[in-house]
Amino acid sequence: MPHVVTQSCVGDGSCVYACPVNCIQPTPDDPAFEHAEMLHIDPAACVDCGACVTACPVDAIKPHRLLDAGERAFLAANAAYHRTPRSRPLLAPVRPRLRVREHERPLRVAIVGSGPAAIYAADELLTIPRAQVSVYERLPVPYGLVRAGVAPDHRRTRRIARQLDRVCADPRLRLRLGVEVGRDVTREQLLASHDAVVYAVGAAADRRLEIPGATLPGTASATEFVAWYNGHPDHAGRSFDLSHRRAVIVGNGNVALDVARILTVDPESLAGTAIAPAALAALRASRVEEVVVVGRRGPAASAFTLPELIGLSATPGVGLAVADDARAGLARGGDPKLELLRGLPPARDGARGITLRWGLTPARIEGAERVTGITFAPTSAAVAAAASDAATADAAATADAAADPAAGRALTTLDAGLVISAIGYRGLPIAGMPFDAASGTIPSADGRVLDAAGGAAIPGLYVAGWIKRGPTGFIGTNKSCSQDTVRALVDDFNAGLLRPAADPAPHRSA
Repeated sequence: MPHVVTQSCVGDGSCVYACPVNCIQPTPDDPAFEHAEMLHIDPAACVDCGACVTACPVDAIKPHRLLDAGERAFLAANAAYHRTPRSRPLLAPVRPRLRVREHERPLRVAIVGSGPAAIYAADELLTIPRAQVSVYERLPVPYGLVRAGVAPDHRRTRRIARQLDRVCADPRLRLRLGVEVGRDVTREQLLASHDAVVYAVGAAADRRLEIPGATLPGTASATEFVAWYNGHPDHAGRSFDLSHRRAVIVGNGNVALDVARILTVDPESLAGTAIAPAALAALRASRVEEVVVVGRRGPAASAFTLPELIGLSATPGVGLAVADDARAGLARGGDPKLELLRGLPPARDGARGITLRWGLTPARIEGAERVTGITFAPTSAAVAAAASDAATADAAATADAAADPAAGRALTTLDAGLVISAIGYRGLPIAGMPFDAASGTIPSADGRVLDAAGGAAIPGLYVAGWIKRGPTGFIGTNKSCSQDTVRALVDDFNAGLLRPAADPAPHRSA
């Protein structure tokens, strides 16, 4: 196999379009693209030209001979994906270039938020001659979860910021930092001075555990913990008690594994990364030795991706193990993720490192004045199996355990000084904008904001990213999402459906 995609893949599709033989799958036009854990290079079709290596913004693609010991598992992962024959054209289909009707002045668009979805939307708009873009960000620094959500030791993944920097360097883009829409400038003011407004504000809140004890000191959400160690301004004053030998993480997505790794890795390996100085000092003084990561459903339903698991299993100094009572769920079947889990050692009592467990639903958090542990009930198979998606399954299982945690089921209590919930993100309502509380999104159709779910489009308002589709996909997934929104915006502009903007002050970059 000449080239291999590795852990830091952000799935933006740059390599797909660079490949002269379309050997990288899935392509952005494939419905599977949005939910793909990573991209995969077909070992039989790759011609070893290296075009993908040059195109990748995060250096995720390597010649097979340059893989280190921890990356060799990606050889098998790429090969396994392509064992199923897939028909594909010689070249990946490329989106047609945006074209706007003849007009007297530049198209002007405001974008609210500055994360990947926002900057990808700006990048697409700037392919239009003379177009001008103003990006409004409430924080003093841009790029959203690229800066505040990606773990500091994921250096290659963080390199996506270089690509975002290049977009923001365009003189037709004005980056307005420290400006909050709704406080410093209103939606109506933006609409008056722009042809359209795109909201790309992400999903800033957590899904919360709703069980007894969930508000005790010593409980936190993964979003809060990640923001703390990444130095997010909103969490600069936070502190976490790391004096107990065990921490428990409820949820087993990529963020859960990131938090577990940060808590157990040698703090000196984080020195020189983007970690916040206060967090590094706290981790150096930490007494946490074991982190238990608990999933509500079985191993096959684990939300973490194969690349994240491979990376964690290869992290120097971090022991990764599977609890004895969970090994029965690792049935053989050719799934690369289960194969890797099956090869992990069993957990040992008192061992330092990370232990993975499944099939447990949190019932209550123990403690009087602060957390001393957490009690789980076995997840009801009937409840979990009845749900069609992970979020619904988790909510149903939690309600089931909280309603009657004993219910004929043996309870498991783990001593812990820190309990972190990592069960997903959720969008928040935005002043003056419609909001679908059930999905945590702004209701939309093809990126056009609707006045209510299933309602009519509001002229001039658009959405992109997680506030549009919910917290799904990865950094690069936002590229195709934003391109779809911008295409809808341009179609509306060409059809004369947008109210012409008033003449603002001369546009200049900030």
